[in-house]
Amino acid sequence: MDVDGVALEEGEAIDWIVFNRPQAANAFSAAVLEQFSALVKDRQTRGAPVLGIRGNGRGFSSGMDLGEYSATSGPTSDVLRLSSYVERWLDLWRHPKPVIVAVHGYCIGVGAQLASFADIVVVADDAVISEPTIPIGGGFIAPTWASHVGSRRAKEFAFLPGNRIDGRTAAEWGWANCAVPASELIACCESLAERIKLVPPAVLTMKKRSINRAMEAAGFHAALSAVAESDALLHLEPEVSRIRNRLKGEDLKAVVKDYAGESSQEIFRRHRVGAENHDRGDKRVADSD
Repeated sequence: MDVDGVALEEGEAIDWIVFNRPQAANAFSAAVLEQFSALVKDRQTRGAPVLGIRGNGRGFSSGMDLGEYSATSGPTSDVLRLSSYVERWLDLWRHPKPVIVAVHGYCIGVGAQLASFADIVVVADDAVISEPTIPIGGGFIAPTWASHVGSRRAKEFAFLPGNRIDGRTAAEWGWANCAVPASELIACCESLAERIKLVPPAVLTMKKRSINRAMEAAGFHAALSAVAESDALLHLEPEVSRIRNRLKGEDLKAVVKDYAGESSQEIFRRHRVGAENHDRGDKRVADSD
């Protein structure tokens, strides 16, 4: 079944909801989100014991559809739009079935936010999980990371425009459960589902709810309570408004170019290598003496 860029692939152990809009980098349009939510709710009482989510084409999702985003008419509609994202992802959090997200290729912005609400995340080694390159939002995505990777890594990820980590780093940080070769990604998720389906559904539901309650007691829901309002408020800042106006009148690639650059991990590696080279140079000088 494939409707408006979202497909459903049914199986015995896992049903896959597939973002199937590769020509648009699986960007989340309003139509895609409506179909996604409808399928998520439909699978609460039907289908396989595990729900999987993945993307078709070169990547999982490029995040928000910027064409629709730049057309937002005012702060109230902005808050409602942003709140709708969080509510859709909370449907995964509250879903009675285990939810597995398989990430390959690019996973940007709210695409990464969606994955943060899953029960299990498996990533391809070479996947790229990224902040939006154009800095027009704040406090919307990063709070959903903090529970998984800690506050310092969440801030590291959020502070640099277009910051990104690969799949291996995502697993090391705790954002993902495991990184595997891209060729094994779907098979790995399906192997997990085959084992999970041996557990009675009621047991799975209660285990999930119990763990979720522990996360909520630690502040997971509190972190979400104001993300839409704070992000919408930031969109009214003059500097942010200027960037948004550029998106309406300029080529997207030109705007992106102004903010593209090294990731935090690339900066760290560059300075580690620089220090190591310096130390080796000092050692050679000392040895020659």
